[in-house]
Amino acid sequence: MMSFWRLDPDVIHLNHGSFGATPGPVLEEQRRLRDAMESNPTRWFLADYQPALDQARSRVADFVGSDPAGLGFVNNATEGVNSVLRSLEADLRLGDEIVVPDHSYNACRNAVEVTAARTGARVVTAAIPFPLRSASEVTDRILGVVTDRTRLLMVDAVTSPTALVLPLAEIVAALEPEVRVLVDAAHAPGMIDFDVTALGASYVTANCHKWMCSPKGSALLYVREDHRDRIYPAVISHGYNGGWPAEGGHLHTQFDWTGTDDPTAWLATPVALEAMAGLHPDGWDGVRRANRDLCLTARDMLTDLLGIEAPAPDGMIGAIASVPLPRSLSPGGTIFNPLMGALRTRWGIEVMVMSWPDPSAGLLRVSTQQYNTVEHLDRLVDAVAAELDL
Repeated sequence: MMSFWRLDPDVIHLNHGSFGATPGPVLEEQRRLRDAMESNPTRWFLADYQPALDQARSRVADFVGSDPAGLGFVNNATEGVNSVLRSLEADLRLGDEIVVPDHSYNACRNAVEVTAARTGARVVTAAIPFPLRSASEVTDRILGVVTDRTRLLMVDAVTSPTALVLPLAEIVAALEPEVRVLVDAAHAPGMIDFDVTALGASYVTANCHKWMCSPKGSALLYVREDHRDRIYPAVISHGYNGGWPAEGGHLHTQFDWTGTDDPTAWLATPVALEAMAGLHPDGWDGVRRANRDLCLTARDMLTDLLGIEAPAPDGMIGAIASVPLPRSLSPGGTIFNPLMGALRTRWGIEVMVMSWPDPSAGLLRVSTQQYNTVEHLDRLVDAVAAELDL
């Protein structure tokens, strides 16, 4: 299985969730697209690009349950979040509230803070416990801080530090349409069963380069039909006054051309979907199931080593799981815990270890993909035991 990717075989890769890993056949498709682009840039951008983009969009829309008119490509989920927030600035007033859980991705939290500062809105933090016993604790904490001044909730589908699959359906149903919901689904498509239309949120942005395994620089933004005419990209370009001849409505006109760039990551995404589906007899359902099963095994091995209970129910785990390190065993750090560097340099293991929720606390987050094995997990457990002197 390792030969399907271009990963260093001398390293144990247990951090697929951070940046993904693009299979060799997908990189070859991207190279073919780049060669075609560079062979005649004028013809490619002005004649070939838009039909290819429309075809790729249709395939990705089908995968995430969107109509093509509601889907645009962006470079990453952070760009998608920024596009939505910039588009909403005209609607926000002094004293309005934006709710953000304290498990949110730092980059997106920063974008919310800047939007609030520009508009006079206030950021309200929903404190979610970790460890926790049930998904209802998340719903209760978020809904508990919503007031009649709340205009937007930004919430993760799968939290970045704690790797929790959040109960989005219940949260969205309780708030929409009175309170708009922006879902940062960076980890969702390809890792969990995820349908953006059925979810009902106003906005959903997600990375394709993580669990869909497309090239880096491929992500999507879904906008519900009633908001599409008021959405704009973070980078304003020709589409603002109709200068780019994209078809398919306002969203395509705005997002399909935001300046000259390399869009081959977007165009290679359908090949990634096909290639990954071919890795399991049950297609994508089998890939998601196998990744999750191995991840739960990793979590259980780590909690057994540390002598702690699972920090979240199995139903809140996808293919990423976080385990809190006891504070007495956690060397302090800033963002990245020093244990992460020790596992890399002394053991040849890439796994995320964060100092969260504060510098004196450690959180080990393991994420598994088709290239991982139980032997990789054994090595991780041995390394953690040695480094923490367990």
